[in-house]
Amino acid sequence: MSEGDPRAARTRARLQAALLAECAERPLEQVSVAAVVRRARVSRSAFYLHYTDAQALAVDACAEVVRDAVLALHAWRATPDPSRPPPALTGFVEGIAPHGALYRALLRPGGGGPLGELLHQELRERSRIERTLAGAPAADLMASAVAATFAGVLADWLHGAIEATPAQLAAQIWRLLISLHRTALLS
Repeated sequence: MSEGDPRAARTRARLQAALLAECAERPLEQVSVAAVVRRARVSRSAFYLHYTDAQALAVDACAEVVRDAVLALHAWRATPDPSRPPPALTGFVEGIAPHGALYRALLRPGGGGPLGELLHQELRERSRIERTLAGAPAADLMASAVAATFAGVLADWLHGAIEATPAQLAAQIWRLLISLHRTALLS
């Protein structure tokens, strides 16, 4: 089956839904491929046609969260107001809070882990493109700083190193990112 095949998309969607249901009942480390395929009602060979293991499936299932994060951080078009994060950013943080255990398994403290790497990569690329299009200096450097800051702070919050409500965290991240963008870089 090719990536564009609707049957492949349906199989991946069933596997993702099954994994999320399993993770609602137990930590990701305790979720077996056998339990996922049984719940999804697909064969093990169908699973392995799409994924190498349960963690790869989990990253894929959470990839939409990464896309949501990237969109949430770029959900403004006017001059950003440091006192008001975009509603999409607050909604994003509020939306991941109930699934914290799964995200903690994939996004390690400091922003590492498979989901952290994906988040960093996609956010860095979007930030670099936006800065380049705006003619802002040091697009590569600032894109790396934005991606690392966001992924690191979000991960540390999920792991309990930062105490804040989702709304407070969104506001704090927003102010940090605006500060980064406003920083004058030395030549």
